[in-house]
Amino acid sequence: MADIRSAKRPKPDKVLVDIVDYVIKYDVSKSKEAMLTARHCLMDTLGCGLLALNYPACTKMLGPVVPGASMTGGSRVPGTAYELDPVTGAFNIGTIIRWLDYNDTWLAAEWGHPSDNLGGILATADWLSRRNLAAGDKPLTMKAVLEGMVKAHEIQGVIALENSFNRVGLDHVMLVRIATTAVVAQMLGCSRDEIINAVSHAWIDGSALRTYRHAPNTGSRKSWAAGDATSRGVRLALIAARGEMGYPSSVTAKGWGFQDVLFKGNKLKFTQGYGTYVMENVLFKIAFPAEFHAQTAVEAAMKLHGKVSDRLDEIDRIVIETQEAGVRIIDKTGPLDNPADRDHCIQYMVAVPLVFGRLTADDYEDAVAADPRIDKLRSKMEVSENKQFSKDYLDPKKRSIGNAVQIFFKDGSKSERVAVEYPIGHRRRRKEGIPVLEAKFERNLTGKIPAKNAGKILHLCADQKRLEKTPVHEFMDLFVV
Repeated sequence: MADIRSAKRPKPDKVLVDIVDYVIKYDVSKSKEAMLTARHCLMDTLGCGLLALNYPACTKMLGPVVPGASMTGGSRVPGTAYELDPVTGAFNIGTIIRWLDYNDTWLAAEWGHPSDNLGGILATADWLSRRNLAAGDKPLTMKAVLEGMVKAHEIQGVIALENSFNRVGLDHVMLVRIATTAVVAQMLGCSRDEIINAVSHAWIDGSALRTYRHAPNTGSRKSWAAGDATSRGVRLALIAARGEMGYPSSVTAKGWGFQDVLFKGNKLKFTQGYGTYVMENVLFKIAFPAEFHAQTAVEAAMKLHGKVSDRLDEIDRIVIETQEAGVRIIDKTGPLDNPADRDHCIQYMVAVPLVFGRLTADDYEDAVAADPRIDKLRSKMEVSENKQFSKDYLDPKKRSIGNAVQIFFKDGSKSERVAVEYPIGHRRRRKEGIPVLEAKFERNLTGKIPAKNAGKILHLCADQKRLEKTPVHEFMDLFVV
Protein backbone atom coordinates (compact mmCIF):
# COMPACT_ATOMS: atom_id res chain seq x y z
CA MET A 1 0.00 0.00 0.00
CA ALA A 2 1.30 3.44 -0.90
CA ASP A 3 2.33 5.71 1.93
CA ILE A 4 -0.06 8.67 1.60
CA ARG A 5 2.22 10.72 3.86
CA SER A 6 5.05 10.63 1.32
CA ALA A 7 5.59 13.85 -0.63
CA LYS A 8 7.52 12.06 -3.36
CA ARG A 9 5.92 12.97 -6.65
CA PRO A 10 4.81 9.85 -8.55
CA LYS A 11 5.01 9.15 -12.24
CA PRO A 12 1.94 10.28 -14.23
CA ASP A 13 -1.05 7.97 -14.07
CA LYS A 14 -1.35 5.55 -16.97
CA VAL A 15 -4.78 7.01 -17.73
CA LEU A 16 -3.15 10.38 -18.41
CA VAL A 17 -0.19 8.98 -20.34
CA ASP A 18 -2.33 6.82 -22.63
CA ILE A 19 -4.50 9.79 -23.59
CA VAL A 20 -1.56 12.07 -24.24
CA ASP A 21 0.54 9.58 -26.20
CA TYR A 22 -2.48 8.87 -28.39
CA VAL A 23 -3.04 12.56 -29.09
CA ILE A 24 0.61 13.13 -29.94
CA LYS A 25 1.54 9.96 -31.81
CA TYR A 26 -1.51 8.38 -33.43
CA ASP A 27 -2.20 9.23 -37.08
CA VAL A 28 -5.98 9.15 -37.33
CA SER A 29 -5.90 10.24 -40.98
CA LYS A 30 -4.87 6.73 -41.99
CA SER A 31 -8.49 5.71 -41.43
CA LYS A 32 -10.36 7.05 -44.46
CA GLU A 33 -13.63 5.96 -42.88
CA ALA A 34 -12.94 7.99 -39.74
CA MET A 35 -12.02 11.11 -41.69
CA LEU A 36 -15.03 10.75 -43.96
CA THR A 37 -17.31 10.28 -40.99
CA ALA A 38 -15.69 13.28 -39.31
CA ARG A 39 -16.65 15.41 -42.33
CA HIS A 40 -20.25 14.24 -42.08
CA CYS A 41 -20.11 14.83 -38.33
CA LEU A 42 -18.83 18.38 -38.88
CA MET A 43 -21.71 19.11 -41.24
CA ASP A 44 -24.34 17.61 -38.97
CA THR A 45 -23.00 19.27 -35.83
CA LEU A 46 -22.81 22.76 -37.32
CA GLY A 47 -26.28 22.31 -38.79
CA CYS A 48 -27.63 21.47 -35.34
CA GLY A 49 -26.04 24.64 -34.01
CA LEU A 50 -27.60 26.79 -36.72
CA LEU A 51 -31.03 25.32 -36.05
CA ALA A 52 -30.69 26.12 -32.34
CA LEU A 53 -30.36 29.83 -33.19
CA ASN A 54 -34.12 29.86 -33.84
CA TYR A 55 -34.74 29.55 -30.11
CA PRO A 56 -34.42 32.62 -27.83
CA ALA A 57 -33.69 30.41 -24.81
CA CYS A 58 -30.49 29.47 -26.62
CA THR A 59 -29.47 32.80 -28.11
CA LYS A 60 -29.75 34.59 -24.77
CA MET A 61 -26.80 32.45 -23.61
CA LEU A 62 -24.54 33.61 -26.44
CA GLY A 63 -22.04 36.39 -26.90
CA PRO A 64 -19.23 37.66 -24.67
CA VAL A 65 -19.29 37.07 -20.93
CA VAL A 66 -19.88 40.78 -20.44
CA PRO A 67 -21.36 43.12 -23.07
CA GLY A 68 -18.81 44.56 -25.45
CA ALA A 69 -15.99 42.13 -24.62
CA SER A 70 -15.27 41.11 -28.20
CA MET A 71 -11.84 40.17 -29.55
CA THR A 72 -10.49 41.29 -32.91
CA GLY A 73 -9.05 38.25 -34.64
CA GLY A 74 -10.92 35.96 -32.29
CA SER A 75 -13.13 32.93 -32.83
CA ARG A 76 -16.26 33.21 -34.91
CA VAL A 77 -19.57 31.70 -33.80
CA PRO A 78 -21.48 30.17 -36.74
CA GLY A 79 -24.69 31.96 -37.64
CA THR A 80 -23.78 35.10 -35.69
CA ALA A 81 -21.48 38.12 -35.94
CA TYR A 82 -19.70 37.38 -32.65
CA GLU A 83 -15.92 37.51 -32.55
CA LEU A 84 -14.72 36.16 -29.21
CA ASP A 85 -11.73 34.87 -27.29
CA PRO A 86 -11.41 31.09 -27.84
CA VAL A 87 -12.63 30.14 -24.36
CA THR A 88 -15.85 32.12 -24.74
CA GLY A 89 -16.09 31.12 -28.38
CA ALA A 90 -15.93 27.48 -27.33
CA PHE A 91 -18.79 28.01 -24.89
CA ASN A 92 -20.90 29.67 -27.58
CA ILE A 93 -20.25 27.03 -30.23
CA GLY A 94 -20.64 24.18 -27.75
CA THR A 95 -23.93 25.61 -26.51
CA ILE A 96 -25.59 25.96 -29.91
CA ILE A 97 -24.38 22.49 -30.90
CA ARG A 98 -26.00 20.80 -27.90
CA TRP A 99 -29.05 22.96 -27.37
CA LEU A 100 -31.59 20.86 -29.26
CA ASP A 101 -30.18 17.42 -28.35
CA TYR A 102 -29.79 16.75 -32.08
CA ASN A 103 -26.06 16.11 -32.54
CA ASP A 104 -24.29 12.76 -32.50
CA THR A 105 -24.31 10.26 -29.64
CA TRP A 106 -22.16 7.53 -28.12
CA LEU A 107 -23.77 4.85 -25.98
CA ALA A 108 -21.89 2.42 -23.76
CA ALA A 109 -21.50 2.03 -19.98
CA GLU A 110 -21.49 5.84 -20.12
CA TRP A 111 -23.12 7.89 -22.83
CA GLY A 112 -22.59 11.31 -24.27
CA HIS A 113 -22.21 13.39 -27.39
CA PRO A 114 -18.63 13.42 -28.71
CA SER A 115 -19.27 16.21 -31.20
CA ASP A 116 -19.71 18.52 -28.19
CA ASN A 117 -15.92 18.76 -28.36
CA LEU A 118 -16.20 20.64 -31.63
CA GLY A 119 -16.91 23.78 -29.60
CA GLY A 120 -13.39 23.87 -28.19
CA ILE A 121 -11.66 22.42 -31.24
CA LEU A 122 -13.24 24.78 -33.77
CA ALA A 123 -12.95 27.91 -31.63
CA THR A 124 -9.28 27.23 -30.94
CA ALA A 125 -8.45 26.30 -34.53
CA ASP A 126 -10.17 29.43 -35.84
CA TRP A 127 -8.32 31.69 -33.41
CA LEU A 128 -4.97 29.99 -34.08
CA SER A 129 -5.51 30.23 -37.81
CA ARG A 130 -6.14 33.98 -37.60
CA ARG A 131 -3.26 34.48 -35.19
CA ASN A 132 -0.86 32.62 -37.45
CA LEU A 133 -2.01 34.56 -40.48
CA ALA A 134 -1.47 37.87 -38.68
CA ALA A 135 2.07 36.75 -37.78
CA GLY A 136 2.86 35.76 -41.34
CA ASP A 137 2.64 32.04 -40.63
CA LYS A 138 0.50 29.37 -42.26
CA PRO A 139 -3.07 29.13 -40.97
CA LEU A 140 -4.49 25.86 -39.70
CA THR A 141 -6.55 23.87 -42.18
CA MET A 142 -9.80 22.03 -41.72
CA LYS A 143 -7.86 18.76 -41.83
CA ALA A 144 -6.54 19.65 -38.37
CA VAL A 145 -10.14 20.18 -37.20
CA LEU A 146 -11.28 16.83 -38.58
CA GLU A 147 -8.29 15.04 -37.02
CA GLY A 148 -9.00 16.75 -33.71
CA MET A 149 -12.61 15.62 -33.90
CA VAL A 150 -11.59 11.99 -34.48
CA LYS A 151 -9.24 12.11 -31.49
CA ALA A 152 -11.72 13.81 -29.18
CA HIS A 153 -14.42 11.33 -30.16
CA GLU A 154 -12.03 8.47 -29.43
CA ILE A 155 -10.94 9.75 -26.01
CA GLN A 156 -14.47 10.43 -24.83
CA GLY A 157 -15.89 7.24 -26.31
CA VAL A 158 -13.23 4.79 -25.17
CA ILE A 159 -13.34 6.06 -21.58
CA ALA A 160 -17.14 5.62 -21.76
CA LEU A 161 -17.00 2.01 -22.93
CA GLU A 162 -16.57 0.41 -19.51
CA ASN A 163 -16.90 3.30 -17.04
CA SER A 164 -20.34 4.43 -15.92
CA PHE A 165 -20.05 7.86 -14.34
CA ASN A 166 -23.83 8.32 -14.33
CA ARG A 167 -24.15 5.45 -11.83
CA VAL A 168 -22.26 7.51 -9.28
CA GLY A 169 -24.26 10.63 -10.12
CA LEU A 170 -21.68 12.34 -12.33
CA ASP A 171 -22.55 13.90 -15.67
CA HIS A 172 -20.91 12.73 -18.88
CA VAL A 173 -19.78 16.25 -19.82
CA MET A 174 -16.64 15.60 -17.77
CA LEU A 175 -15.50 13.45 -20.69
CA VAL A 176 -15.98 16.40 -23.03
CA ARG A 177 -13.72 18.49 -20.83
CA ILE A 178 -11.04 15.78 -20.72
CA ALA A 179 -11.09 15.14 -24.47
CA THR A 180 -11.16 18.82 -25.40
CA THR A 181 -8.29 19.60 -23.04
CA ALA A 182 -6.04 16.94 -24.58
CA VAL A 183 -6.78 17.78 -28.19
CA VAL A 184 -6.63 21.56 -27.78
CA ALA A 185 -3.37 21.38 -25.80
CA GLN A 186 -1.83 19.48 -28.70
CA MET A 187 -3.21 22.05 -31.19
CA LEU A 188 -1.60 24.80 -29.12
CA GLY A 189 1.78 23.14 -29.55
CA CYS A 190 2.19 22.05 -25.95
CA SER A 191 4.91 19.54 -25.11
CA ARG A 192 4.09 16.03 -23.93
CA ASP A 193 4.62 17.00 -20.30
CA GLU A 194 2.46 20.11 -20.70
CA ILE A 195 -0.39 18.08 -22.21
CA ILE A 196 -0.15 15.61 -19.33
CA ASN A 197 -0.36 18.57 -16.96
CA ALA A 198 -3.41 19.91 -18.77
CA VAL A 199 -5.23 16.56 -18.75
CA SER A 200 -4.47 16.09 -15.05
CA HIS A 201 -6.31 19.34 -14.37
CA ALA A 202 -9.26 18.11 -16.42
CA TRP A 203 -9.60 15.06 -14.15
CA ILE A 204 -9.17 17.18 -11.01
CA ASP A 205 -12.16 19.27 -12.04
CA GLY A 206 -14.35 16.25 -11.37
CA SER A 207 -17.78 16.66 -12.94
CA ALA A 208 -21.11 18.37 -12.72
CA LEU A 209 -23.94 16.50 -11.03
CA ARG A 210 -26.51 14.90 -13.33
CA THR A 211 -29.42 16.36 -11.40
CA TYR A 212 -30.27 18.83 -14.19
CA ARG A 213 -31.00 15.88 -16.47
CA HIS A 214 -33.43 14.07 -14.18
CA ALA A 215 -36.81 14.64 -12.60
CA PRO A 216 -37.65 16.63 -10.59
CA ASN A 217 -34.84 19.04 -11.58
CA THR A 218 -34.65 18.61 -15.35
CA GLY A 219 -33.81 21.92 -16.95
CA SER A 220 -32.02 23.85 -19.66
CA ARG A 221 -28.59 23.56 -18.07
CA LYS A 222 -28.34 20.21 -19.83
CA SER A 223 -28.34 22.21 -23.08
CA TRP A 224 -25.33 24.37 -22.18
CA ALA A 225 -23.42 22.02 -19.88
CA ALA A 226 -21.35 20.66 -22.76
CA GLY A 227 -20.53 24.19 -23.92
CA ASP A 228 -19.32 24.88 -20.41
CA ALA A 229 -17.21 21.69 -20.43
CA THR A 230 -15.57 22.21 -23.81
CA SER A 231 -14.77 25.84 -22.97
CA ARG A 232 -13.20 24.70 -19.71
CA GLY A 233 -11.07 22.31 -21.72
CA VAL A 234 -9.73 25.22 -23.77
CA ARG A 235 -9.03 27.20 -20.60
CA LEU A 236 -7.10 24.35 -19.00
CA ALA A 237 -5.06 23.82 -22.16
CA LEU A 238 -4.16 27.51 -22.27
CA ILE A 239 -3.15 27.40 -18.60
CA ALA A 240 -0.87 24.44 -19.23
CA ALA A 241 0.62 26.17 -22.28
CA ARG A 242 1.83 28.90 -19.90
CA GLY A 243 3.81 26.33 -17.96
CA GLU A 244 1.45 25.72 -15.05
CA MET A 245 2.30 22.55 -13.15
CA GLY A 246 0.23 19.39 -13.27
CA TYR A 247 -0.78 16.66 -10.81
CA PRO A 248 0.52 13.27 -11.95
CA SER A 249 -1.67 11.04 -9.77
CA SER A 250 -4.83 13.10 -10.10
CA VAL A 251 -6.75 9.93 -10.99
CA THR A 252 -5.24 7.35 -8.62
CA ALA A 253 -3.96 9.27 -5.57
CA LYS A 254 -4.98 7.40 -2.42
CA GLY A 255 -7.77 9.28 -0.65
CA TRP A 256 -7.52 12.39 -2.85
CA GLY A 257 -7.62 11.24 -6.45
CA PHE A 258 -10.60 11.05 -8.80
CA GLN A 259 -11.17 7.34 -8.27
CA ASP A 260 -11.36 7.50 -4.48
CA VAL A 261 -13.19 10.81 -4.15
CA LEU A 262 -15.69 10.75 -7.00
CA PHE A 263 -15.74 7.23 -8.42
CA LYS A 264 -16.50 5.56 -5.09
CA GLY A 265 -13.14 3.82 -4.96
CA ASN A 266 -13.68 2.04 -8.26
CA LYS A 267 -10.79 1.78 -10.69
CA LEU A 268 -11.26 2.99 -14.23
CA LYS A 269 -11.50 0.09 -16.68
CA PHE A 270 -10.27 -0.07 -20.25
CA THR A 271 -10.78 -2.98 -22.64
CA GLN A 272 -9.16 -1.39 -25.69
CA GLY A 273 -6.70 1.30 -26.61
CA TYR A 274 -7.30 4.52 -28.53
CA GLY A 275 -7.60 4.49 -32.31
CA THR A 276 -10.47 5.52 -34.61
CA TYR A 277 -13.18 3.14 -33.39
CA VAL A 278 -15.54 5.74 -31.94
CA MET A 279 -15.78 8.06 -34.94
CA GLU A 280 -16.24 5.06 -37.23
CA ASN A 281 -19.13 3.79 -35.09
CA VAL A 282 -20.67 7.04 -33.87
CA LEU A 283 -24.45 7.39 -33.85
CA PHE A 284 -26.04 10.28 -35.74
CA LYS A 285 -29.37 11.76 -34.73
CA ILE A 286 -30.60 12.15 -38.26
CA ALA A 287 -34.35 11.81 -38.14
CA PHE A 288 -35.46 13.13 -34.75
CA PRO A 289 -34.21 15.59 -32.11
CA ALA A 290 -34.74 13.03 -29.36
CA GLU A 291 -32.63 11.60 -26.55
CA PHE A 292 -30.91 8.73 -28.30
CA HIS A 293 -32.24 5.90 -26.17
CA ALA A 294 -35.67 6.78 -27.60
CA GLN A 295 -34.70 7.21 -31.27
CA THR A 296 -35.96 3.80 -32.32
CA ALA A 297 -39.07 4.18 -30.15
CA VAL A 298 -39.93 7.33 -32.10
CA GLU A 299 -39.30 5.50 -35.37
CA ALA A 300 -41.62 2.71 -34.23
CA ALA A 301 -44.30 5.22 -33.24
CA MET A 302 -44.01 6.88 -36.64
CA LYS A 303 -44.74 3.54 -38.30
CA LEU A 304 -47.85 3.16 -36.13
CA HIS A 305 -49.18 6.70 -36.62
CA GLY A 306 -51.19 6.02 -39.76
CA LYS A 307 -52.85 3.00 -38.19
CA VAL A 308 -53.84 4.56 -34.87
CA SER A 309 -54.12 8.33 -35.34
CA ASP A 310 -57.89 8.12 -35.95
CA ARG A 311 -58.37 5.71 -33.01
CA LEU A 312 -56.61 7.58 -30.20
CA ASP A 313 -59.72 7.61 -28.00
CA GLU A 314 -60.03 3.85 -28.38
CA ILE A 315 -56.59 3.11 -26.94
CA ASP A 316 -56.55 1.20 -23.68
CA ARG A 317 -52.76 1.00 -23.14
CA ILE A 318 -49.47 1.45 -24.95
CA VAL A 319 -46.56 -0.88 -24.18
CA ILE A 320 -43.02 0.38 -24.71
CA GLU A 321 -40.07 -1.99 -24.40
CA THR A 322 -36.65 -0.36 -24.11
CA GLN A 323 -33.13 -0.93 -22.79
CA GLU A 324 -32.23 -0.72 -19.10
CA ALA A 325 -30.54 2.63 -19.72
CA GLY A 326 -33.70 3.94 -21.36
CA VAL A 327 -35.79 2.97 -18.34
CA ARG A 328 -33.32 4.62 -16.00
CA ILE A 329 -32.93 7.88 -17.92
CA ILE A 330 -36.12 8.73 -19.80
CA ASP A 331 -39.02 6.78 -18.25
CA LYS A 332 -40.86 9.73 -16.77
CA THR A 333 -44.40 10.29 -15.47
CA GLY A 334 -46.15 13.36 -14.15
CA PRO A 335 -46.08 16.99 -15.31
CA LEU A 336 -43.36 18.05 -17.75
CA ASP A 337 -42.53 21.67 -17.09
CA ASN A 338 -40.21 22.68 -19.94
CA PRO A 339 -38.72 21.52 -23.28
CA ALA A 340 -35.70 20.04 -21.51
CA ASP A 341 -38.07 17.88 -19.46
CA ARG A 342 -39.98 16.73 -22.53
CA ASP A 343 -37.05 15.74 -24.74
CA HIS A 344 -35.91 13.38 -21.99
CA CYS A 345 -39.26 11.61 -21.58
CA ILE A 346 -39.77 8.50 -23.70
CA GLN A 347 -43.52 8.65 -23.20
CA TYR A 348 -43.67 12.19 -24.60
CA MET A 349 -41.40 11.28 -27.52
CA VAL A 350 -43.69 8.38 -28.44
CA ALA A 351 -46.95 10.26 -27.92
CA VAL A 352 -46.15 13.14 -30.28
CA PRO A 353 -45.54 11.00 -33.39
CA LEU A 354 -48.57 8.87 -32.57
CA VAL A 355 -50.70 12.02 -32.56
CA PHE A 356 -49.04 14.13 -35.25
CA GLY A 357 -46.88 11.78 -37.29
CA ARG A 358 -43.74 13.84 -36.60
CA LEU A 359 -41.25 14.86 -33.95
CA THR A 360 -39.39 18.16 -34.38
CA ALA A 361 -37.65 20.56 -32.01
CA ASP A 362 -40.77 22.72 -31.99
CA ASP A 363 -42.78 19.82 -30.62
CA TYR A 364 -41.10 20.21 -27.23
CA GLU A 365 -42.32 23.78 -26.87
CA ASP A 366 -45.29 24.77 -24.71
CA ALA A 367 -47.68 25.33 -27.62
CA VAL A 368 -47.53 21.70 -28.74
CA ALA A 369 -47.21 20.28 -25.23
CA ALA A 370 -50.54 21.92 -24.33
CA ASP A 371 -52.41 19.50 -26.61
CA PRO A 372 -54.34 17.31 -24.12
CA ARG A 373 -54.00 14.22 -26.31
CA ILE A 374 -50.29 13.97 -25.51
CA ASP A 375 -50.63 13.64 -21.75
CA LYS A 376 -53.68 11.42 -22.18
CA LEU A 377 -51.59 8.98 -24.19
CA ARG A 378 -48.69 9.27 -21.75
CA SER A 379 -50.98 8.19 -18.93
CA LYS A 380 -51.72 4.97 -20.81
CA MET A 381 -48.11 3.97 -21.39
CA GLU A 382 -46.25 1.13 -19.72
CA VAL A 383 -42.46 1.22 -20.02
CA SER A 384 -40.38 -1.86 -19.24
CA GLU A 385 -36.92 -3.24 -19.87
CA ASN A 386 -36.42 -5.75 -22.65
CA LYS A 387 -33.46 -7.85 -21.48
CA GLN A 388 -32.34 -8.64 -25.02
CA PHE A 389 -32.34 -4.95 -25.93
CA SER A 390 -30.13 -4.30 -22.88
CA LYS A 391 -27.74 -7.09 -23.84
CA ASP A 392 -27.42 -5.99 -27.46
CA TYR A 393 -26.98 -2.37 -26.35
CA LEU A 394 -23.71 -3.32 -24.62
CA ASP A 395 -22.55 -5.87 -27.20
CA PRO A 396 -19.53 -4.25 -28.96
CA LYS A 397 -20.40 -6.10 -32.17
CA LYS A 398 -23.93 -4.70 -32.20
CA ARG A 399 -24.26 -1.52 -30.12
CA SER A 400 -27.96 -1.54 -30.96
CA ILE A 401 -30.49 0.78 -29.32
CA GLY A 402 -33.64 -1.28 -29.55
CA ASN A 403 -37.18 -0.23 -28.72
CA ALA A 404 -40.56 -1.76 -29.39
CA VAL A 405 -44.02 -0.18 -29.29
CA GLN A 406 -47.38 -1.94 -29.33
CA ILE A 407 -50.86 -0.48 -28.86
CA PHE A 408 -53.79 -2.28 -27.24
CA PHE A 409 -57.37 -1.09 -27.83
CA LYS A 410 -60.40 -1.17 -25.57
CA ASP A 411 -62.21 -3.64 -27.85
CA GLY A 412 -59.51 -6.25 -27.30
CA SER A 413 -57.73 -5.72 -30.61
CA LYS A 414 -54.12 -4.62 -30.86
CA SER A 415 -51.63 -3.19 -33.29
CA GLU A 416 -48.61 -5.05 -34.52
CA ARG A 417 -45.59 -4.96 -32.22
CA VAL A 418 -43.17 -2.65 -34.03
CA ALA A 419 -39.58 -3.25 -32.96
CA VAL A 420 -36.64 -1.24 -34.28
CA GLU A 421 -33.14 -2.25 -33.19
CA TYR A 422 -30.90 0.14 -35.11
CA PRO A 423 -31.76 3.82 -35.67
CA ILE A 424 -31.11 5.37 -39.06
CA GLY A 425 -28.04 7.11 -37.66
CA HIS A 426 -26.32 3.81 -36.78
CA ARG A 427 -23.23 2.60 -38.63
CA ARG A 428 -25.23 -0.39 -39.91
CA ARG A 429 -27.55 2.05 -41.70
CA ARG A 430 -24.92 4.50 -43.04
CA LYS A 431 -25.85 3.99 -46.71
CA GLU A 432 -29.45 4.83 -45.92
CA GLY A 433 -28.61 7.53 -43.38
CA ILE A 434 -26.00 9.77 -45.03
CA PRO A 435 -28.35 11.21 -47.70
CA VAL A 436 -30.78 12.06 -44.89
CA LEU A 437 -27.93 13.66 -42.91
CA GLU A 438 -26.91 15.74 -45.91
CA ALA A 439 -30.48 16.89 -46.45
CA LYS A 440 -30.75 17.81 -42.78
CA PHE A 441 -27.57 19.87 -43.05
CA GLU A 442 -28.71 21.69 -46.18
CA ARG A 443 -32.08 22.46 -44.58
CA ASN A 444 -30.48 23.87 -41.42
CA LEU A 445 -27.85 25.77 -43.39
CA THR A 446 -30.14 27.48 -45.86
CA GLY A 447 -32.47 28.48 -43.09
CA LYS A 448 -29.82 30.63 -41.43
CA ILE A 449 -26.89 31.42 -43.79
CA PRO A 450 -27.32 33.75 -46.80
CA ALA A 451 -27.82 31.82 -50.03
CA LYS A 452 -24.47 32.74 -51.62
CA ASN A 453 -22.41 31.52 -48.67
CA ALA A 454 -24.70 28.55 -48.04
CA GLY A 455 -24.00 27.37 -51.58
CA LYS A 456 -20.26 27.73 -51.04
CA ILE A 457 -20.43 25.77 -47.78
CA LEU A 458 -22.43 22.95 -49.35
CA HIS A 459 -20.01 22.71 -52.27
CA LEU A 460 -17.01 22.74 -49.93
CA CYS A 461 -18.41 20.15 -47.53
CA ALA A 462 -19.18 17.81 -50.43
CA ASP A 463 -15.48 17.56 -51.32
CA GLN A 464 -13.30 15.82 -48.70
CA LYS A 465 -9.94 16.84 -50.15
CA ARG A 466 -10.91 20.44 -50.78
CA LEU A 467 -12.41 20.81 -47.32
CA GLU A 468 -9.29 19.40 -45.65
CA LYS A 469 -7.09 21.94 -47.46
CA THR A 470 -9.30 24.93 -46.59
CA PRO A 471 -7.90 27.33 -43.96
CA VAL A 472 -10.08 27.25 -40.86
CA HIS A 473 -10.66 31.02 -40.77
CA GLU A 474 -11.88 31.01 -44.38
CA PHE A 475 -14.32 28.22 -43.58
CA MET A 476 -15.61 30.03 -40.50
CA ASP A 477 -16.00 33.34 -42.34
CA LEU A 478 -18.63 31.69 -44.54
CA PHE A 479 -20.83 31.24 -41.47
CA VAL A 480 -20.81 34.90 -40.39
CA VAL A 481 -24.18 36.65 -40.57
